[in-house]
Amino acid sequence: MNDIGRRIKELRKEYLNNISQEDFGKILGVTGAAISRIEKSERNMTEQMAKAICREFRVDYFWLTEGNGEPFIEYPETNLDIIIEEFGLDEMDKKIIEEYLKLNSEERAVIKKYIKNLTN
Repeated sequence: MNDIGRRIKELRKEYLNNISQEDFGKILGVTGAAISRIEKSERNMTEQMAKAICREFRVDYFWLTEGNGEPFIEYPETNLDIIIEEFGLDEMDKKIIEEYLKLNSEERAVIKKYIKNLTN
């Protein structure tokens, strides 16, 4: 068993409440037999499979592929955190959005009018 296969098995057994290979595979769109072959190093894990595992189970890509870091990516705490992650925003973007949301409707109208004038 190679290191990636060992980490996938560890992920299933220890971190995902002993989910079966069949159920793990269903979530990823493959058979349990395909997962078994990857775990046993009879088949290499594709880049597409690695990304699917990371996406579906919020697994850190570098932990899965290299064994570095922690197994899971932290869950976003707020809806804003989800937007920041989805669009790759930085701390300044986050601060701008947070401050905008603190404004009352009249203050927001002024900002929107300013931006509208910039885009015309």
